[in-house]
Amino acid sequence: MKLLIIHQNFPGQFRHVAVAALARGNVSVTAVGRNTAPGLSGVNIHRYPSGARAPGSTHPYLRHFEDAIIDGQQVLAILKVLKSGGYFPDVILAHPGWGETLFVKDVYPDIPLIHFCEYYYHSQGADVGFDSEFPSAPATSSRIRVLNSMHLSNLEQCDLGIAPTQWQRSLFPIPYHSKIKVIHEGIRLRETSAVADTHVQLPNGHRLTAGQPVVTYVARNLEPYRGFHSFMRSIPYIQAICPSAEIVIVGGDGVSYGKSPVGLKSWRAKLTAEVGFDTSKVHFTGRLPYEDYNAVLQLSKVHVYLTYPFILSWSLLEAMACGCLIVASDTAPVKEVVVDGENGLLVDFFDPEAIASKVCSVLTRLGDFGLMAKSAKSTAQKFDAREGVKAYFDIFERLLTR
Repeated sequence: MKLLIIHQNFPGQFRHVAVAALARGNVSVTAVGRNTAPGLSGVNIHRYPSGARAPGSTHPYLRHFEDAIIDGQQVLAILKVLKSGGYFPDVILAHPGWGETLFVKDVYPDIPLIHFCEYYYHSQGADVGFDSEFPSAPATSSRIRVLNSMHLSNLEQCDLGIAPTQWQRSLFPIPYHSKIKVIHEGIRLRETSAVADTHVQLPNGHRLTAGQPVVTYVARNLEPYRGFHSFMRSIPYIQAICPSAEIVIVGGDGVSYGKSPVGLKSWRAKLTAEVGFDTSKVHFTGRLPYEDYNAVLQLSKVHVYLTYPFILSWSLLEAMACGCLIVASDTAPVKEVVVDGENGLLVDFFDPEAIASKVCSVLTRLGDFGLMAKSAKSTAQKFDAREGVKAYFDIFERLLTR
């Protein structure tokens, strides 16, 4: 089988599928991605340039769509060259979120195209308007309507869609639900279930040891979408009740979702200026190599995961797989994974004092939460990447048979 994967940041969410395909021997993988994509050893990736667009008079609502069209045209050019050289994939797996697949069917009209249906925007009931501290611009609803027109085009042309959670699937228009299967890509359980180290040295030189009251918070970037402001505001309450708690915050200072704070370099700069706390017990690690990140989770006693109603982070599942006791926001799609009182504790996203209370209730009574931590670990087993890969390949084979 010849598998073509298109992803701006290849391999992105398709890492497990690509690695498994390479291991099978009877599957060849070709990829298309931006020149900034990490790539994957063993996969021939065809890159297209990314960068600033020339200024023009494009309507503000259309700027994102115009960027998508430009990237789509660059991918189109790559695919034409591949086709002229005799390359015909059996299946195309793609993330369509940035426009790369807008014109795929113009080159390969009869090849099955599977789209990763990650998110469909709404002006109400999801991330937009969720946090009143950061109100949406008055024209947001109109802008989203235009933005979604690209996603509707993607839905029309794909042969099948895959959404990671039921809630993410539910965001797409109902007439397309029968076209979208729910398959989570999974996490690397074999790594997260490894025997924990007895200690970890953080980048600042601080040494964590097994048995300490370690509280972790993780996000790709520290920002409001992932509840960074709520967590930071909970720290003084945590330290008042549990002064010995070692709080480890993993994540970068960029912006993945939303906007940067006005007049400040990062949300970390804003929140550390706003919130007073014992800095000797709070450790900002930045982004960590996977092995170090996993080692920190292995020592964690409580992991705090907060998010707007948005895309579910792998870090929640990885923390559960490590046996951390989870304190998570009572938001979608978290509630698909965490059942309050069974495999974790749910809390109001906007209530720092309640977050601290839940964290410290665990730290002060760890022995009472052993079954809950085991249940979290059991839940994580359902998200084994091997199961996700199997489900993906079942779909590939079904489409090829059809």
